[in-house]
Amino acid sequence: MISKTAVSIAVGVAGLFVGYCFYFDQKRRSDPEFRQKLRERRKAKKSAQNVSSKIPNLKDHELVQKFFIQEVEMGEQLLSFGDIEGGTEHLANAVAVCGQPHQLLQVLQNSLPPQVFHLLLQRLSANGQKLNNYSLMTEEDVE
Repeated sequence: MISKTAVSIAVGVAGLFVGYCFYFDQKRRSDPEFRQKLRERRKAKKSAQNVSSKIPNLKDHELVQKFFIQEVEMGEQLLSFGDIEGGTEHLANAVAVCGQPHQLLQVLQNSLPPQVFHLLLQRLSANGQKLNNYSLMTEEDVE
């Protein structure tokens, strides 16, 4: 059997832990930067949903370059806000239209955590199929 002192110690430790959680939650919520960061995170997520990542005509170099820069910036921004899936989606779009994808992948491998880079590679294979389908559709439109 468990003694009364052990139970009372366990209840006391649990109470201290809950009090600790309440204290830091209150401190986090009352921080003025918390609300600002929360607004920025929500605004970035909303703008990411509004901005469509349609692949431009690959023969127009200027459009591809603008799209590449936009996707890299959006991917970095979403990753900094903690939206890993959205960030990797945009970075995969950027790698898909990049002129030198191997060099970009090396840079991303050095700068991203391994689990995020692995997710990026998975997204890249799916985006590669989408890009192939898109290029086939544009070729059919030309004919």
